[in-house]
Amino acid sequence: MKQLALDFANPPLPTLENFVAGRNTELVHNLRRLVGENAPERFIYLWGLPGCGRSHLLKGAVAAAHGNGLSATYIACAPDMQLPQDNGRMDCFALDDVEQLDPEQQIAVFHLYNTLREHQGALVAAGAAPPAQLRLRPDLVTRLGWGLVYQVHALTDEDKARALVDHAVLRGFRLPPEVCEFLLTRSRRDMPSLIATLEALDRHSLETKRPITVPLARDLLRTARGRDA
Repeated sequence: MKQLALDFANPPLPTLENFVAGRNTELVHNLRRLVGENAPERFIYLWGLPGCGRSHLLKGAVAAAHGNGLSATYIACAPDMQLPQDNGRMDCFALDDVEQLDPEQQIAVFHLYNTLREHQGALVAAGAAPPAQLRLRPDLVTRLGWGLVYQVHALTDEDKARALVDHAVLRGFRLPPEVCEFLLTRSRRDMPSLIATLEALDRHSLETKRPITVPLARDLLRTARGRDA
């Protein structure tokens, strides 16, 4: 169980493939196009409430860009954030939490946008609110709103349950409804953590030759919490 608890505590790295789209199918499709060849749209801004998956999508877009042979970087905006010196050599930037930009950083991002536009680079940015509601420089707000703008819709419990059931089928087993409900109410609710828990539960079931039940799931979560305590 110790190794299972360790695996459960470390969800897989974010990709566009392991993001459960729900109502965000069009957004995911356009992010894939953004980091592909000859993308028709080079700038995307996305916003949504905490936990909706903004950071996952940005990191997933960077991973997809790397997979396509492009240079890309993910940057979380913070007081000590600094942009790379030679922005013109980077194919794609992903800027997270843009509402955190201080006045000097806003100027830097404004120039970054213009540089990327001149060199056919791409930018995907994310914030907690639509561009017009951000308390940033008006010229930067205007640029963030020039491209595609999407709200990231959080998954409903029904979306998460469906994703867990589908993932179980891919792994070759049936997820009982009561176990699915238990995972949704007793474990971390973000999809990467839920998927990691489901996979750990499957491995533990195979190793112990016990069926996947609520007691088995309870044992797994209890062991994982005991390890982290």
